[in-house]
Amino acid sequence: MYGFNVKNSIIKTLYNREGSIIMNIALIAHDAKKKLMQNFCIAYRGILSINDLYATGTTGRLIEEVTNLSIHKYLAGHLGGEQQIAAQIEHNQIDLVIFLRDPLNPKSHEPDVNNVMRLCDMYNIPLATNLASAELLIKSLDRGDLEWREMYK
Repeated sequence: MYGFNVKNSIIKTLYNREGSIIMNIALIAHDAKKKLMQNFCIAYRGILSINDLYATGTTGRLIEEVTNLSIHKYLAGHLGGEQQIAAQIEHNQIDLVIFLRDPLNPKSHEPDVNNVMRLCDMYNIPLATNLASAELLIKSLDRGDLEWREMYK
């Protein structure tokens, strides 16, 4: 009924050393939230390290500097990095998005920002836009609560 192909799902499922499914996590942060993203990634380094991480360029570099995590980096957000992550969402290659955005200072590339959020809604991708929801999602990920995402792959 959902077009779920068990054969393809089994092929695409990867497990980490702990036996949990490896999730693809996108990390995006506006300038005013980059330090907060760094601190978040330091605090949850253990959970993040056993998953595949993707980030816009500057955010990814800053996280790598303080955590030593391996991150697939795209262009800076305003240069198209958010569009690159949006394309991954459209191709069902992202399982969770943590997007610490600055709601008080609109960006010149605001349509790209809104596009990421719209695509998360369209493709049923869990999205955190603030620290509280990011912590809820990362703790859910650690418990295995997001393994239902495998049904969509």
